[in-house]
Amino acid sequence: MPEPDIADTLVAFLNADGIPGKRPVHAWGIGASGVFVPSPVAGSFCIADHFQEKLPEGYPKKPQVVSVTVRFSNGSGSRQNDGAAGPHDGWSDVRGMATRFHLGDGSATDLIAMSLPEFFTPTPETFLDFARDALPRPFRRETPWQKLRDMLHLTLPLPDPYPGQVSRPDDGAMDYADRNRSAQLAVFQAASIGAPVSYVRATYHAVHTFFVIAPDGTRRGVRFIWQPIAGALNIDLRDPAQQDKVTRPYLQQELRDRLAKGPARFSLMMMIGETGDDFDDSTRPWPPHRVRVMMGTLTLDTVIDCEHLSFNPLLLTRGIEPSGDPILAVREWAYQKSSQVRGGVPCPFSQR
Repeated sequence: MPEPDIADTLVAFLNADGIPGKRPVHAWGIGASGVFVPSPVAGSFCIADHFQEKLPEGYPKKPQVVSVTVRFSNGSGSRQNDGAAGPHDGWSDVRGMATRFHLGDGSATDLIAMSLPEFFTPTPETFLDFARDALPRPFRRETPWQKLRDMLHLTLPLPDPYPGQVSRPDDGAMDYADRNRSAQLAVFQAASIGAPVSYVRATYHAVHTFFVIAPDGTRRGVRFIWQPIAGALNIDLRDPAQQDKVTRPYLQQELRDRLAKGPARFSLMMMIGETGDDFDDSTRPWPPHRVRVMMGTLTLDTVIDCEHLSFNPLLLTRGIEPSGDPILAVREWAYQKSSQVRGGVPCPFSQR
């Protein structure tokens, strides 16, 4: 099936259970603005504009400052998972971080990341199958005896429902993973990922591989990771003082309150792949001991409204090239289609 066709099918399917006027997934979000400062070594690994210091002769040595727009979000776009008043922020869910770098020549480049280190399926066709299977189902509670039986069979027991939870996608996703080995790691991690105390206290992975071009022409396969400088931290439901977060939205207000007091920062880490690493399958993790390069620091200081913006993982710039990952390719079409459906501002692809 051609990429635009399967993208249309996928977006239409996700929108059928989505919230009208919002994105089919990662529907609930909040924007922030700030700056990105490249590290002193970033330019030696990649010629992309936002990784260069670009210092005219005679000026004091001071790194370039790149304006950025960021959108944080919850993973769900389902009517059944989020109430009319807003999302259940305290529920275990994948979070998203979409970053747009505004380059000096007026163009832009995006980096799309999520709090899950791997993707669910290796191809667009299998992802459509996964999306169908993972539709929310009525909640099924296990008795203590059933939980004990699961543990004796080395099977993860089903978690108890959150307050007000009547459905969940975990059952269908788990069933799919039982039949498809490639989905097992991501599905297990997504079911147990927890809820961060803040959008800026989570680690975000741009799960696809990209190729970066160095000044000497060296082409390296890499994966990018946003690491919160304050450290990653989830809410602890065993703490009575935090248990009320399960029943109310808190992440957006927490970000407003936090940035009103001071900036939040992330480090952009670049993991360099080696021979034997899979560059075209985002379901397969790389070994944790791969070399990582600190490419720069992101500082966020202001909450903004960016719900009209349409981000895209293939809005790239000179010096960064896509891998052959088929999921990455279809996401270009799916993001454009989603933007058209909800009336978002189109991505400026003219510089590609």
